[in-house]
Amino acid sequence: MPYLESLKVFVRVVELGSITSGGRDLRLTPAVASNRVKELEQRLGVRLLNRTTRNLSPTEVGKLFYKHALKVIDELDQAEAVVAGFSKIPRGTIRVASPLGVGRRIIAPLIPRFTEAYPGVNIRMRLSDRNVDLFEDGLDVAFVLGQLKDSNLKLRKIANCTRVLVAAPEYIERFGMPEVPGDLLHNHNCLLLRFPRSPEYFWTLQTDAGPLKIETSGRFDADDGDVLTQWALEGVGIANRPHFDVARHLVTGDLVEILPTTPPLPASFGCIFPHRKFQDPKIRLFVDYMATESRKRLQVTAYGSIEKRITIRR
Repeated sequence: MPYLESLKVFVRVVELGSITSGGRDLRLTPAVASNRVKELEQRLGVRLLNRTTRNLSPTEVGKLFYKHALKVIDELDQAEAVVAGFSKIPRGTIRVASPLGVGRRIIAPLIPRFTEAYPGVNIRMRLSDRNVDLFEDGLDVAFVLGQLKDSNLKLRKIANCTRVLVAAPEYIERFGMPEVPGDLLHNHNCLLLRFPRSPEYFWTLQTDAGPLKIETSGRFDADDGDVLTQWALEGVGIANRPHFDVARHLVTGDLVEILPTTPPLPASFGCIFPHRKFQDPKIRLFVDYMATESRKRLQVTAYGSIEKRITIRR
């Protein structure tokens, strides 16, 4: 087992580009992770990594060994999944990613009940509104608001979630209420969710004539959707948010809906995972559980039902 653990450390170090990041991902200190890699190099009698004060990269031998080590780990994971299917007792760790708002309000509250039902399963959750790469980030499941783009991944669709344009009453008092989509282009500050490869350089609204792309602009952008909501609450601009994220603020009147007759296109909410992962009982159980329970949770907020706002895929 120590050799296998060293293989896993080496693989994550290569993938994440540093001893510290690779160790942290496996819940090891940098010192322990560094020792695991050194032990591996001593066993093999070759140098696997080029180390400088600023950079770390695999040697040519290290690149070759990484490819084979990855296959070994993958085959072992699949073998354990097959055995787990016979034992009917799911065990192991599930690495999960989710956008911040969805993760905080929908996914995270459901996890304790799942682990109570399956105490042999551990959950490691990462929250970020940035795009994730399941393979590069070593993830098993990722929840997404948007469209599946990687054909190597399997999508489990959960719901179509309504989006709304919102602003604080104080903002409307200062800058006026937009009457038509074109008004967003003049004298209004749009709050944008932006990060590398972000799709939100424009908003797509639903009109009688079909989808309408608006090239939005504004003085504020962030890679955290909750920051956009907070800025909207503070009266500095208009945000494009999933309805479940701002439902409580709409009920209290802290935010008001903008252009309700031409709302943004709904977002597809679901989870993605590699096809082979569904052979693992713990992944299959987790995905099934989350699909059912998160659909229920999306229908109800702390302030009552929002079922009319969400079109559930039957």
